[in-house]
Amino acid sequence: MLRIASRKMREDGMSRPGVAEIMQEAGLTHGGFYKHFASREDLIAQAATAALPEGSAQIEDLAGRSEQDRRTGLIDTYLSKEHRDSPGIGCALVTLGAAAGRGDQSLKEAYEKRVRGYLTRFGGDGSEEARAEAMLTLSALVGATLLSRAVADPALADELLETVAQQLEQR
Repeated sequence: MLRIASRKMREDGMSRPGVAEIMQEAGLTHGGFYKHFASREDLIAQAATAALPEGSAQIEDLAGRSEQDRRTGLIDTYLSKEHRDSPGIGCALVTLGAAAGRGDQSLKEAYEKRVRGYLTRFGGDGSEEARAEAMLTLSALVGATLLSRAVADPALADELLETVAQQLEQR
């Protein structure tokens, strides 16, 4: 049930998935919900916390490049049309950013853990310059994906992904 709620929340936002909808998809009765969660807010908070490592792990698996090319693999995977068009299984940093900013401490901590994980992944030698580059890369990945999902023009959406990927890979 938590996995379903996590996917639905990434697809539809934190305010959209209703308990009845989630329970129906899980094949459970509405009464079964209260055995596991105190409220809808409790379910959404737990689903958001679960979504962060799950989506990031899937992105990491899809990147699947060698250690030498791990940055390029992650950039290409993160800024792919497949990732953009599949928010339910993609990285939750994009879908949960605004909500985490307004969320409770546990959501902020879960979000921060994912941010720190990506910064470590991109951090290279750990120098101040490498950390700054990691912050720029992560911000560009999340921002380009968010913008690409939000614009109506498919050509602009694709251009955002392609241009940011090219710029990051040239660095």
